[in-house]
Amino acid sequence: MEAASEDNIPLKFSDVTRTEEWSVLQPQLYSLLPRIEEHTCSHAEHITRHFELYVEWAPLRNFFFERLCAAEFHWFFIQGVDAIMNGLYVPGVSSLLNGLEASLRMTLAQVTTSEHPVREMSPYRVLSNNLIVNARDIGMPVSVLAFPNETDFDQKLNSHKPNRIDVEVVRYRNNICHGNILEFLNRTLGPENSFFTPVSLRSLAFALLDISGAWAEQLGRFRRSYNLLHYDQ
Repeated sequence: MEAASEDNIPLKFSDVTRTEEWSVLQPQLYSLLPRIEEHTCSHAEHITRHFELYVEWAPLRNFFFERLCAAEFHWFFIQGVDAIMNGLYVPGVSSLLNGLEASLRMTLAQVTTSEHPVREMSPYRVLSNNLIVNARDIGMPVSVLAFPNETDFDQKLNSHKPNRIDVEVVRYRNNICHGNILEFLNRTLGPENSFFTPVSLRSLAFALLDISGAWAEQLGRFRRSYNLLHYDQ
């Protein structure tokens, strides 16, 4: 086989020849790493860089930083905002849903456990109707997790097997965070021409952003009433 000449070696990753084999693409990725400054910067440089890059929606980012003050879950909301504002609706929706779940789980653990700091959360207490009921029972402001037209939110929360109905935030989490986007398929051109693009999640992304903002406001007040900040408080 003829050895590759230096003239054929790409200088930029975007110039790499298309291939079906990851084993061919991967070494070129790491030798020509695009946006290398993004992937080699320190923690502080990363945060400063993103403040500068996303200054246009800094009020949104600052809102979640300041209301929640808990790095173990406020980054889910902030990076969810960054994704949505960049039109990356799939990771944006997933990040906000994970932020809602993480903030519920961590706050519950901090309030109800005698272990401080919290070293681990139960792998069984994930986002569910039961988890939200547990949060409601200690006074957490879970009513703001209801979607705008979800007038039966409390009725769903109080439902039990075999007739249990998940509230919408739980249903979306169970579907989207496990890769099920079938309800968002666009079938307007007929089932044989159905399609999905990230824009299919745009409406949900902004609905979740509204819920997340209201949740951050109310949860922030609740956490401060318990003198809670980071996980070790």
